[in-house]
Amino acid sequence: MSERLTAVGAIAKAISGEVQKVIIGKSHVIDNVMINILSNGNLLFEDYPGLAKTLMTNTFADALGCDFKRVQFTPDLLPADITGTNIYDAKKGEFTFKPGPIFCNLLLSDEINRAPPKTQAALLEAMQEKQVTIGTVTHK
Repeated sequence: MSERLTAVGAIAKAISGEVQKVIIGKSHVIDNVMINILSNGNLLFEDYPGLAKTLMTNTFADALGCDFKRVQFTPDLLPADITGTNIYDAKKGEFTFKPGPIFCNLLLSDEINRAPPKTQAALLEAMQEKQVTIGTVTHK
């Protein structure tokens, strides 16, 4: 067990080191983000504009080899804009699911407070349940 923890610690340190090559002077924030990633949690960044929140998230995604997406929340954003929707395929005569940006490894949601309550609820459901329900189908 301790060998596995040592290995995970070494990997986490290497990933943090890669991020610190791009993000300078925020080692405590990088450490907290790394802990959050290891614990499979959700993270709230609160900071002034232009202080590398998007760059840090994108850099972590690159270092981890993960998929990264960013959503700018606005008053007219619909839940389907983040979760995805069913699109009718006339050739097949059936609906196919087109996943939204929530189906990525690292998602940066900017200005969540500007979104309507239903859109916020869709995001929070995905964050809490680690799944999205569209119609009667649940997607993970």
